[in-house]
Parts: sequence; structure tokens; C-alpha cells
Amino acid sequence: MKAAVHTRYGPPEVVHFAEVPKPIPSEDELLVKIYATTVNRTDSHYRSGKPFPMRLVSGLTKPRAAVLGTEYAGQVEAVGAAVTSFGVGDRVFGYCEGPFGAHAEYLVVPSSGRVAAIPTALTFEEAAPGTEGSHYALASINRARITRGQHVLVYGASGAIGSAAVQLLKARGAHVTAVCATKHVELVRELGADRVIDYTAENFAAGDERYDLVYDAFGGLSYFRCTRLFKPSGIYMSSGAGPLGLNLFLTLAAPLFRRGRLVFAYPKIDQSTVRYLAELLATGQFRPVIDRTYPFDQIVEAYHYVETGQKVGNVVVRVASPDGSE
Repeated sequence: MKAAVHTRYGPPEVVHFAEVPKPIPSEDELLVKIYATTVNRTDSHYRSGKPFPMRLVSGLTKPRAAVLGTEYAGQVEAVGAAVTSFGVGDRVFGYCEGPFGAHAEYLVVPSSGRVAAIPTALTFEEAAPGTEGSHYALASINRARITRGQHVLVYGASGAIGSAAVQLLKARGAHVTAVCATKHVELVRELGADRVIDYTAENFAAGDERYDLVYDAFGGLSYFRCTRLFKPSGIYMSSGAGPLGLNLFLTLAAPLFRRGRLVFAYPKIDQSTVRYLAELLATGQFRPVIDRTYPFDQIVEAYHYVETGQKVGNVVVRVASPDGSE
């Protein structure tokens, strides 16, 4: 089968196409023919080996996983003898960070793993970006214990994590103030944000509103810019380490803060998480924002675009089409 492979760390050009063995499902696995996948920041970090400490997981001198890809949508082509929860022909989507492998024509996944049925109304390309940014956002929302009526500020609301966070928070019943650039204001408003602040025209940190959670979905915001925004019990969360990795140190100092404690969420995703996201997809409470779609043979260009830092929502890669074309 055809796969996008990398055998060393480096820029997008280290990714090339190769023929690799088609996987064979074990008794509790599904063989999925992939129609769509994504390229995201997670893929880029694993491909480049940066930041360097992540190589403790990905491989110190060379990548352990030759075929990357964390998200996929496709159709079950074969099932193991012990599988009862899925059948041949089922349309499925899911998340596979760790083993990876979604940047290929076929993938095997555990039937009890991070996989669920695609809602009927969605295409493969619409379902493929349904897990990566959303599960990071969901982990933070759950860790912060956000409930109906609470006030949340989402900084970086037009990215994959931020656009998912706005929608997941609204599904939870929260009041959402979203921060983004001018050209994305209308999009973010359409996602359901109660208030949208254009950071190029207004200092979001100078307002009078106070928040139960300030969530930096971009990962580069300074905590100290937000200190006056917190309610007495408010917390600060980020999808990244922040400028110069300061968030990591502030987490250790969290007990010293009377308000605005900095908290990190461990991004857990299992089958129940994917099924929950599928329910929100089915009801229209969550729709992944898609910026661009690239054909499989342009996956290097997809990496380049992701690394411009300008993408809105998600970048999808069309591996194949259900009609047999590519």
C-alpha cells in the first residue's frame, strides 16, 4: 500500500511516499481503508522532533513511527474473528496518536480503541478532523469542570483547538467570549461565541468581564497578560507551554496564586470520548472547521501550510475517494 513515510527528523521534505506492507488485522482489530486524514500540529512536532524533549517519546535519534497521521476517516474492509462491535462496510473515524499510521491507504485499529461510527450526514472529509483539536479542548473543559452558565474566554478561537473549544463550551451551556483576528470574527461568531473580540482592534485583557476560565487555545499567550481577568476561583489553562516555557514553571507555583491558578489537563481520549464527539457531530453541536483540503500526493504542501501558523481550524488530506478516484 502507499504511505507517506519519514525515517529521519526534519522539515516537511523528509516525508516521501513509499510502498509498505498492507496491515493485517488481529482477532480484535479492524482493517480500515482510509479516505481522509489530517495534518496537524501534533504530526508536525513528531515529524520535526521538536521540541527536543518529545524525542523521549518519539525516538531519540530517529523516529520510531515511520508513518505519521493521528486522525482518520474511512470504511471497515475487514474485521478480526473476535470483533462484534463493527462490521465490514461500516464508516468509522478516530484518533491514533502513539501508533500513528493514518497517512496511508490502510490502517489497523483495535475495535475497543479510539474509534466510532461516522454520523450518517457527514462525509469522510468532514469527519476526519473530528478528534485531534476537539479532544485537547475537551480535556481542558473537563479538567476545569465547566458547567452551564459559567463564563469562559477562549484565546485563539479560530484554530483547530480553539474553534472546537468554542463549540464544545456552548454545548456545555457556557457563556463564551472568543478572541481572534479581524478576518476570523464572523466565522467564530457563527461557531456560537456569545462575544467575539478582535485582538487587533481591542485589548481583550482590558475589559471589565471576569472569567471562570481563561483558555489559551493557541498556546503562546502570556499568563501575566491575563491576571486581572479571573474571578476569585478562576483558572488559567493553555494548550502549550507559553512564551519561553513559562507555563511549566507557573504550574509549580500555582498554590501561591489566590486567583488565576494555572492548571494543565492531561489529554485523555478513548472510545467513549470519540463516541461523545460523534454524538455532537450528529446533532450539529460540533462541526470541525476545515481550512484547506489537499490530495494525498500533496501532503508535503499540507505540512508547509500547517507550519505557517495561519491555518483556520483543520487541514484535511484526501487519501482516496469513495468512487475509487484519488
